[in-house]
Amino acid sequence: TLETIAQTIFKEWFGKYQIGDELPEEWRVGKLGEVVKICGGTTPSTKVSEYWDGEINWTSPKDLSNSKEMFLLQTEKKITQEGLKKISSGLLPIGTLLLSSRAPVGYLAIINIEVAINQGYIALLPKQYFSNNYMYLWLDLFMKIVKNAANGSTFLEISKSSFRNIECIIPSKDILNKFEDVVNPIFNKILSNLSQIQTLKKTRDTLLPKLMNGTIRVKK
Repeated sequence: TLETIAQTIFKEWFGKYQIGDELPEEWRVGKLGEVVKICGGTTPSTKVSEYWDGEINWTSPKDLSNSKEMFLLQTEKKITQEGLKKISSGLLPIGTLLLSSRAPVGYLAIINIEVAINQGYIALLPKQYFSNNYMYLWLDLFMKIVKNAANGSTFLEISKSSFRNIECIIPSKDILNKFEDVVNPIFNKILSNLSQIQTLKKTRDTLLPKLMNGTIRVKK
């Protein structure tokens, strides 16, 4: 419900304008590469055991397909410091927005943990002209534009250069700041809810086996 509210606000403020329309003062048409900074990742060799089963979060789009949540709070696999050295983009900061770039194109999540990524992502770094709250909603609404820029014979893939060249409307910084003031509390509430859900799941998974085997009992 909160995500729907945020998307509705985004559509009202920005979604009604198309390239070619008359734009408000100080708005312009440009390319995504002008307003976001992106990077990619890689997979350390799975044949080298020293790279894996460490304590550093490492993600592939499989994590997003399994959760389908707005925020990524944990990863299935972890790597070591030696494995991290094989990834040129290194450890990405909290607030980075992940977009799966192939098989399929279009999974989205904002990370709330530091992670390294594989080659199946385009990562949008935080604190750019377009905030990642804005970009999450932009990509969710205009994902068809991104998929149209993808190519490939075996499966569709959007390259970093193609992503940077996607045309977009660039609103004034003043309106973007006002929008951030409105939607940031919504995103924070979604994150808080997801964190609570995760805690409750852990509690359930701890208690349920003990209840089933009689280790603990509920008093009448």
